[in-house]
Amino acid sequence: MTEDRLIALEEKLAYQEHTIHELNDALVGQQQRIDRLEARCQSLQQRLASLAERMDDAGDATTEPPPPHY
Repeated sequence: MTEDRLIALEEKLAYQEHTIHELNDALVGQQQRIDRLEARCQSLQQRLASLAERMDDAGDATTEPPPPHY
């Protein structure tokens, strides 16, 4: 193998390693964002369920006495 060819292969390897590290960093960042979004979504689902439960309880006609004109 000639010296120039060996240098070219080493340059390509270095470039590929750099690219892999950049892609890994981007992937880690995306996963962290996905984790935060999933936690936020779960929190919103719990709040919605709580609000729906309170609305069901507030709108339940059996717990409220009838108006005086009945």
